[in-house]
Amino acid sequence: MLKALLEEDPANKFARYGLAMEYAKAGQLDTAVSEFRALIAADPSYCAAYFHGGQALEKAGEVEEARTMYEQGIEAAERAGDAHTRSELQGALDLLPL
Repeated sequence: MLKALLEEDPANKFARYGLAMEYAKAGQLDTAVSEFRALIAADPSYCAAYFHGGQALEKAGEVEEARTMYEQGIEAAERAGDAHTRSELQGALDLLPL
């Protein structure tokens, strides 16, 4: 259903986010990350995409890419004034191995 929504409206951020989350839940991490990145490219202020994209990258073993996504998300959250998401992103970043 989400794919159909995106076919009708490729700019539908809610559908893209939902699809990315479904891919992540299904363990299709590379596809999930691609969808999160597409969402971020379309709307760099969509802060939750950085958090969940980073989580998917971590699960895929891409720790440095996750670190970069979290850092970019922190910057986006600061620009958006989203203190809650900024805090979540910082927490995730702090838990990454050095």
